[in-house]
Formats: sequence, structure tokens, C-alpha cells
Amino acid sequence: MCGIAGSVGALDPEEVKWVERQLRTMDHRGPDSWGMHEGRGAVIGQTRLAVIDLFTGDPPITNEDRSIGAVLNGEIYNYQSIRERLMGGGHRLATEGDTEVLAHLSEELDAVALARLLRGMFSFATWDDNRQRLVIGRDRLGKKPLYYWLGEGRLVFGSEIKAVLAHPAVPRRLAAHAIPAYLTFGYVPTPRTFFEGISSLPPGHVLVKEGEDEPRIVSYWQAEVPGPGRVDRLDMTLEEAGAEVRSRLTRAVQDRLIADVPLGAFLSGGIDSSTVVGLMAEVSDKPVKTFTIGFEDTEGFDERPYARTVAERFSTEHVEFVVAPDAVDLVERLVWHYDQPFGDSSAIPTFLLSRLTRKHVTVALCGDGGDELFAGYERFTAALAVDRYGLLLAPLRLPLGGALSAVPASWARGRAGSFQRFLGRAALGLPDALQAWVSFLSPEWRARLVGEDQNWGTDDYRRLWDELDGVDTLDRLLALNLRTYLLDDLLPKVDRMAMAHALEVRSPFLDHELVEFALRLPRHTRVKGLSRKRALKAAVGDLLPREILHRRKRGFGVPLDRWFRAELGSYLTARLGVPDARVRAHVSGDALDDLIAEHQRGEANHGQALWTLLTLEVFLRRENF
Repeated sequence: MCGIAGSVGALDPEEVKWVERQLRTMDHRGPDSWGMHEGRGAVIGQTRLAVIDLFTGDPPITNEDRSIGAVLNGEIYNYQSIRERLMGGGHRLATEGDTEVLAHLSEELDAVALARLLRGMFSFATWDDNRQRLVIGRDRLGKKPLYYWLGEGRLVFGSEIKAVLAHPAVPRRLAAHAIPAYLTFGYVPTPRTFFEGISSLPPGHVLVKEGEDEPRIVSYWQAEVPGPGRVDRLDMTLEEAGAEVRSRLTRAVQDRLIADVPLGAFLSGGIDSSTVVGLMAEVSDKPVKTFTIGFEDTEGFDERPYARTVAERFSTEHVEFVVAPDAVDLVERLVWHYDQPFGDSSAIPTFLLSRLTRKHVTVALCGDGGDELFAGYERFTAALAVDRYGLLLAPLRLPLGGALSAVPASWARGRAGSFQRFLGRAALGLPDALQAWVSFLSPEWRARLVGEDQNWGTDDYRRLWDELDGVDTLDRLLALNLRTYLLDDLLPKVDRMAMAHALEVRSPFLDHELVEFALRLPRHTRVKGLSRKRALKAAVGDLLPREILHRRKRGFGVPLDRWFRAELGSYLTARLGVPDARVRAHVSGDALDDLIAEHQRGEANHGQALWTLLTLEVFLRRENF
């Protein structure tokens, strides 16, 4: 992992100084070295976390005559085969790493052909003096971030928003229209951000700026699902699907074990992370290092016993961390690393786990993506029920809702709570019911806080859904999830929280060839009734302990509801409950007061909603908006 930044266009004499300042904002992403390539009309640079080629791979990286410079954040897993091809074609490579292949490929290929050749997680930039051409690109699924600003004849880019803002040409202005979208999703959907004029390059896209021409943004990949005029559905039995998943996933794990530094794995004890650890153990010649986190304040959030079961099964070198986080300090730190508000409170344990894991290894594999490929979320089966039964569910809402409200609180956090949420939103239909299930603020509270004016976030969400008209509902759900929740919640969370500690995290499930295969599987290999992830379970049925294969999925959560009534209560009031709270310029103060009071009286649990608003407040104060 690294951080990249640069500027092209109307440069001034101090441009090298400005790009260096951009890079210095990202020392946490690349603490091992840094460097810049200065071309005729461009300066591009990189901070480096050395993972592969520890001795010859420091930036700047160029081709033989230094006419093309390249910078890279992430990993190109097939770089060795690309190197062999280039050297066979007469190119002379000076390093043993993956960044250099970009400079040499740029001599031969256009931007789209270059990006399509790469397998991995990456954002990159190349500058070609001869063509006066900048190319910036982002991996297919958006695992690595990339932001840019265009204005005054100049294009400025960086791996983080703070790096873009560090350039003096870039104005710092609040995009207030992002707030309703943020309160809907807990993030600002790509390509927009909380800053006017700063955009996120969409995944699977390249941006090309050549000479005085306007930049062109071109797609080189998009996840395809079966349907009329689309790719064909695979005709496979469950057993055949399981065998192919096992083979492809094993290869993806092997590819992600390439490193010249210590390597391990996050282990939650869920099926996805346990699968990755099991396959690592199969292909490794030494014990796998595994890392798990637990809280002193458990409230059902401690998964260490499950992780321990898996660690014992595969004889890993297992390390457990038990923490009592300083949540007040973490709120401020997390917002700084995100550069924007972020509503997903699971960033807290991800941050803590990454910090502690980095003391032992530089690279960690994780299980992210398993739910996205094999329909692991309960909301997928709930959405299928809405699609199939529609308005037939409406008469069930009141009697079942009343019955479920009387169950014990511990059970209400489980399936009863899930079913209650499902019934409460089913009448909205798809995709609105799906969006309501994943939102940290209910539609009712959101309307009270910001009104019911047009929300471009929900408009974009419905547009993505409508683009898949005619596609099987499950495929539609999976494709929508890849382009929203995975892209703008899960992937940024892991990237920012891990890179806060210079830890590289790799996701075998998100190998793009595995993604392409999994999206074409028959529905029965993923979901049948209430059974989900059937192809994955068939793939690893002989690998994992039975109690891991069949345990109910849990989120990576923290006890926010209790925190906001206890140790975070006074902090919450001091930030949101005061007349000069910045957020009150954008939401109804009366509604905000009611939300806080209802939660602190114990009449309802609004922990996630309050976290979403609190991080917004911290952001507005930090940026002085």
C-alpha cells in the first residue's frame, strides 16, 4: 500500500513543493520512503509502504529514458507475468517490483488496454512526457481510493481527499447537498464527496488528460450479471459450483500471499474469514498468523470463542486482543482518516484491530466480499420475500410486530429484531425497502431532520436499480450491493482504518475473476429458502468446523446504544446537544434534540443514528464549515 498524488496542467515554479506537501499528508500510508517524478507539465509522487521488492522499488519509478513516470497504490498480483512479457519484448526493467510495469506498458498500450491487463487492487498514475498524457486509474471494484479536482487549467489528484486539499490551488468548500445523501446511506455515494469540486474516480475507470484536451473518464470493466443481452447464466449443480469456487478461491488466496514482509490474516470466526485462513493453511508451508479482537464490554459483540475454534483447527499462531477503546478520542481520529463523515461504527473495531495487527505483520488477508458474492446478508432473503410476496406481507405487520415487541431484548437483537425491521419496511417495495434496511437513520427520522426534499442519493440508488431492469431479482440485489454498500462503505472502511497504521489488507473474495464467475451462478447455488451462501458452504464443507459453517452471521459491531447512555453520553451532548452545534445549520434542531432525548431515556435505540450525526458534527467543526 502507498499513497499517490500529483498535479498536471498550469503548473507554477513551486509545484514540486506543493506535491511534496500532498504526499506528506499521507505519511501513514507509506512510511518507508517517498519520491516524485517531475515531467514537462506534471509532477507525480508516491509515499511507499514496502511490501514487494524492498531494495530497488523506491519511487520515483520510470521507463528506460525517463520519459514516462509511474506511481502506484496497492498491488498488481500478475506483475511477474507482465514483467516476463515486457522483458521478452526488449524492455529493460531496473526493479523487481510491480510499479515499473506500468511505465513500460504505457509505452505500448492505451489507458483502457493497460488497466484491463492488471489483476489486483490498485490506483495508479502515469505521466508520458512525449504525449503530454496523464492517466489515472482505479481497480475494478474500488478497493483502492483515488480522488481528483479539476479547475483553472489544472488537475490535482490523490489517494485521499486531504492530499488533494493540501494543494493550494484546490478550494475547501462544503458540498451541503451531500448531507441528505449521507444521512440516508452513512456515506456520500461515488463519485461525489463532501467537498465541492472534488470527485472520486469510479471503480473500473481510467481518467485520461492529454495536452490541452478536457479529461476523459472511460470505463474498462463493470460487473456483469446474467440477463437479456447480457452474459449467460452458468448451468451448474451445487456440487459443481462448490468445486469451482474452491479452486478459484484457492488461487486467489495464493496470489495474495506474495510478499517480502510478514503476513497474516484477520479472523472473526465467521465463514468468510475462516475460509481464507483455512485455505492459507492449506497452501502455506508455515503456520498462519491470525488476529482477533474482542471488547471488555461484550454485549454479544465478542467473537473470540469462534475465532479460537478456527485457530485451533488450523494450528495458527493466534493472537487475541481485548480492548476497552477510548471512544471519544477515536471519533476525532476516525474522521481525520476518512476526510469525511462516516456512519458505519464498525470502523472502530477495524481501526483497533488494524493497529494491533500491525505490531506483528505488514500484510493481512481478510474475508471481505464473501457476503457480496454468495448472498450472505439477511436483507437479500428479505428482499426476495418482498419481491415474491409483495403486498401479501402487509397484513402481517401489525400482529407480528406487536408479538415481536414483547420478546426479550437479547432475542430482539437477533432474528426477531431482523424480522421486525423487515416487516416495518416491506411495504416500501424494492429497492426502497433494501435501502431502508441498511440505513442508519430511519426514513421517518430523516424526514424530521432534513425534510423530504429531493435527495440525489436515493435518486441515484433507484437509477442503478432501474439500469438492471429485466434481471433476476437476486442478481439485481448483488449487483446493486457491489456498486453501493461494498464500494462506499466496506472498502473505504478497511482501506482507511488499515492504512491509518500502514497495514496492507488483501481480499481474496474480491478477485475480479472470482467475482465474474460468482455473479453468473444459478440462484439455487446461492440462496434456497432461508439458506444462503450455499456454493461457498459446499466449497468448504470439508474444511471448516460445522459450528462455523452454520453459525448465524454477525456484524463487526460495537455497543453504541450503551455508550451513548454512559461514557459517550456527555460527549454526545457537548457536541450535538448545544445551540452552536454546526450540524444544526443543516438539520432541524428540535428533531435532533428529540432524537437524543428519546435515546438517552431508553425509549428507543438510536445509537447508529447518533454516531452518524456525531461524525458529521466532528467533520463540520474540523473543517470549520
